Amino acid sequence: MAGKILVIGSSCVDVILQLDHLPVTEEDMHPRSQSFRLGGCAYNVANILGKAGADVTFVTPVGLKGIFGPYVLRGFEEQPWVHPVLLPGEENGCCYCLVESSGERTFLSVHGAEYTFSSSWMEEVMDRKYDLVYVSGLEIEERTGMELVTFLEGLQGTEVFYAPGPRVLRIDPERQRRILALHPVLHLNRTEACALAGEEDPEKAALLLQGRTGNCVTVTCGRDGAVGVDRTGKMVRVPAMEAKVVDTIGAGDAHAGILLCGLAGGWDFRKTLETANWISAQVVSVEGASLDRETVLRVLQSAGSTPGETEKTE
Repeated sequence: MAGKILVIGSSCVDVILQLDHLPVTEEDMHPRSQSFRLGGCAYNVANILGKAGADVTFVTPVGLKGIFGPYVLRGFEEQPWVHPVLLPGEENGCCYCLVESSGERTFLSVHGAEYTFSSSWMEEVMDRKYDLVYVSGLEIEERTGMELVTFLEGLQGTEVFYAPGPRVLRIDPERQRRILALHPVLHLNRTEACALAGEEDPEKAALLLQGRTGNCVTVTCGRDGAVGVDRTGKMVRVPAMEAKVVDTIGAGDAHAGILLCGLAGGWDFRKTLETANWISAQVVSVEGASLDRETVLRVLQSAGSTPGETEKTE
């Protein structure tokens, strides 16, 4: 039986601008296109989990003041795993996603209510026991981040899944120390892992971080695939899947979502990383961070992975 997963964090609007290249000072550019998509790291993770059929509960604050909050709420239709916390007097933020012709993206994030946290919001969903809880470093860094850390410290029997994110070195050191003291599963990209570990090689960084937490560590390396260290300290390397890159928005979040799915379902660690790479390849092949349910299920079936199956190996 697959475990229960709690996801806490942001939902925002991704404003996607397709550009030939990043602008320079005083340049006058005409983007190839502009579009709105529902995004946010935590939302992207929960969205993949929900479409995969995992037992996920997603708690996300939504500021209703301004134009972005109502757009976010409309995006939650037919997503029963979402538990929005409505904040009428606050604004929701957005993320300007500048996508170059190569598919690489640069984010300009305007943070609002979506990155805040209050333990009082959790009362209605804490009537059940969760096996895993996902949090991002973006929420930990915010003004209410210490309250989130304290909430996580108070959970009994729930494993923390922590994605520090691109601002990993800007997180308050005491908050970072307390999160890592919870022995979380870590999910990072190459740059983040090397920064957190103080090591230039991603494999060495993964081993150092696993030695610190005693738990699984996954490092995504783009076209070089992914490396991971399981709970026993065994290194696993898996290649990237071929994909025609449209943009890389949400690829890491989708990867994290499938890793959560595999951990909750008791999948073999290598199989989990391979499946996560398959999903990421699908995400970079479309504009924005979301895949439809049919695509997610097709990838899982092709990989021989389903949220309900259990295949534990050491």
